[in-house]
Amino acid sequence: MDQLEIKLIEDSEFPQIPFFEEHIQAGFPSPAQGLYGDSIDLNRELISNPSSSFCALVTGESMRDADIFPGDYLIIDRSLQPSNGDIAVCFIDGEFTVKRLSLRNGKLFLVPANDEYPEFEVSEDNNFIVWGIVTYVIHKKAR
Repeated sequence: MDQLEIKLIEDSEFPQIPFFEEHIQAGFPSPAQGLYGDSIDLNRELISNPSSSFCALVTGESMRDADIFPGDYLIIDRSLQPSNGDIAVCFIDGEFTVKRLSLRNGKLFLVPANDEYPEFEVSEDNNFIVWGIVTYVIHKKAR
């Protein structure tokens, strides 16, 4: 399974950066008005529960069709209750992995978002916990 590097999010991870106050059109461009306003604190914007939130660095390709790629950062909230369909970081048999949770016919499956990887049925024989729910994915769009 793909493995993750997990670390605690520190305030210094996401320092305040300038915030572009105007909404950015994804359609036709509009003239820019007052370009910059206050700064934005990404910790405050992205993390609802700081004491139970972590950041993980993704390796592997098993979630690429969910737009989660190697080198992406996941924001994970351990205080959220897992639900069917959530993308979760799970600890299974000594390894961390990120997969979509799927409950079917009373059974739990860990489902990749890449057809090249099989889904995995969690059984009572597995050492398994849902470690946290992925709330944000941060990936670089430009080099």
